Amino acid sequence: MERRVVITGLGAITPIGNNVEEFWKGIKEGKCGIDKITAFDTSNFKVKLAAEIKGYNPEDYFERREAKRLDKFSQYAMIAAREAWKDSNLDKEKENMERVGIVLGSGIGGVETIENENQKCVEKGPDRVSPMYIPMAISNMATGNVAIDIGAKGESVAMVTACATGTHCIGESYRMIKHGYQDIIIAGGTEASITPLSVAGFTNIKALSKSEDKSRASIPFDKERNGFVMGEGAGIIVLEEYEHAKKRGAKIYAEIVGYGATSDAYHITSPAPNGEGGARAMKMAMEEANVKPEEITYINAHGTSTHLNDSCETQAIKTALGEEASKKVMVSSTKGHTGHLLGAAGGIEAIVCSKAIQEGFIPATINYKVPDEECDLDIVPNKGRNQEIKYAMSNSLGFGGHNSSILLKKI
Repeated sequence: MERRVVITGLGAITPIGNNVEEFWKGIKEGKCGIDKITAFDTSNFKVKLAAEIKGYNPEDYFERREAKRLDKFSQYAMIAAREAWKDSNLDKEKENMERVGIVLGSGIGGVETIENENQKCVEKGPDRVSPMYIPMAISNMATGNVAIDIGAKGESVAMVTACATGTHCIGESYRMIKHGYQDIIIAGGTEASITPLSVAGFTNIKALSKSEDKSRASIPFDKERNGFVMGEGAGIIVLEEYEHAKKRGAKIYAEIVGYGATSDAYHITSPAPNGEGGARAMKMAMEEANVKPEEITYINAHGTSTHLNDSCETQAIKTALGEEASKKVMVSSTKGHTGHLLGAAGGIEAIVCSKAIQEGFIPATINYKVPDEECDLDIVPNKGRNQEIKYAMSNSLGFGGHNSSILLKKI
């Protein structure tokens, strides 16, 4: 028998707030978390801006020795997972922790550690490379560290699908619970890739905006968009089987009712023409949920602020929903607030959809000025709207042609 799956806990550390309450307040207020990069000297870099975590001190969350043994992508995951677990009000003493899984991902993993240890190896020789290099750098370690921290002994999986990672993790977790393999899963994404090598690499494939005006750098669906802005942080949710949640009187944010995942099989960085892969993912999510396009109130778009992504995603939404429904649905990208968190984007955007449903608020696409005829949807420009939401969709599209969509329902 297929089981229902609900969201009962939220946790986040983001460029506009270091917990869910601050993050959501920043979304509602239209706060922009983009500023000059402070993590390293950008004098020789063409890109000067990113969306960094503000006021972060690892020792506020970890013992000094522990912090030194964790790359930041693992730290962020553990911080967000602790908040989500606490928010869910689950009790380890009362749960069968062998039925609690972790499905977390990161697009890049411990790249800061990789860069630092590589420099040591080159400058000081191989014997100076830290014995903790591998356990800090490999991208499954956020998953492993969260499992250890929470005490979750169920299925423990690290997924990597570039910028679609967070949504894939949530979608696959939904399936695991729906089909009875787990009762509870901590799911989402984490990323800490604002480093010299990452910024240089993304710059040189012409993916990043070179704007030095923080209000005109990440401008999804705007005709003057010229690349995305790198963000960092983590977004993690607790998924739970509905009857299990109901029995313990859990607070329920929303129900996940559909999931679609496809491959473009087209190009390593460019989306398929007309966004056909993304359209198929959205259609799959609606079909699984048995939801008609006109029933969807809000779509949190991938909306990266690159020319191809935003125009192709617009076409994908029109294809998936049809002309009439796509005229009425509200579509916004919150990457003007947060930058693009790569593997963590789908995690924090699932939180946006959960809070939007809970409070009846549609977030804006901020910093929008110049309309683009290729992106002619209702993108909720600059000011959010109070609106009851029955169904909300979250899209994520990743390098390599990975597409994923989840569909959430008000309960």
